[in-house]
Amino acid sequence: PQCSANHCFSPELGWQLTAGPMPKHVAFIMDGNRRFARKKKLERHDGHMQGFNKLAETLRWCKHLNIPEVTVYAFSIENFKRSKEEVDGLLDLARQKFERLLEEQENLEKHGVCIRVLGDLNMLPLDLQQVIAKAVVMTKNHNKCFLNVCFAYTSRYEITNAVREMAWGVEQGLIKASDVSEALLSECLYSSNSPNPDLLIRTSGEVRLSDFLLWQKARELHREEQALQQLEADCACIAEHLQHQGNGKPADAQRRQEALQHYTVAREERVQDFLQALKHKRDTFFTNLC
Repeated sequence: PQCSANHCFSPELGWQLTAGPMPKHVAFIMDGNRRFARKKKLERHDGHMQGFNKLAETLRWCKHLNIPEVTVYAFSIENFKRSKEEVDGLLDLARQKFERLLEEQENLEKHGVCIRVLGDLNMLPLDLQQVIAKAVVMTKNHNKCFLNVCFAYTSRYEITNAVREMAWGVEQGLIKASDVSEALLSECLYSSNSPNPDLLIRTSGEVRLSDFLLWQKARELHREEQALQQLEADCACIAEHLQHQGNGKPADAQRRQEALQHYTVAREERVQDFLQALKHKRDTFFTNLC
């Protein structure tokens, strides 16, 4: 088939792509819409509109290729620094697209599409929060493919928010301060339900990461180190506890090992209870918006 700017996918191309290892999770940084608009002498809004349309087409390609998870960087917190006219235009465009998703309920259910929105929705107008929440709640039980939309998002803010969530857990008595770790922080991220992306694509050709999924790109490299750090922290807690119980006398090896096993089990139970409470808090936020 003839390739055009709007459509260049074919069965032959699909066969070539599936001949090699296929990613399970692809992340996109949506970029270059304004430059495209300037080049084509279009209004900025038209550039963003065409960018969103191209994204929809790209998502169809991913579904055709059986890529089960896609994450898109749709709106950075930094974007709020742009002109009011451009910001309002982007928010209006997002509102239109999420309203369109609500109209596609039957298709989303048929294909099992789960929509997640990652970011601080409190930064958005209430009506946009509500339409986003409806799309999230409407599709939350679907599990065949996942679309994660990063909106009002930066990676630094995501990490900061995860720290706040752990502090909330300590304040509520759900976890101890000694339970706080890199591994637990990973579980408190907006993206905790997703595997790390296998492939990152920036549509403009730039190579900057722009504060996008920074923790997720690095955490696999430190998984063994995190486990060792957690073991050392548990041992330190047990040593202090046993020393206090024994009036400063060192405990024998068997007693230390038994105490360590008991403490590890108790810590994991605390952490799981905390994560369940955190999930309930986040689910309730979306439900209340609806």
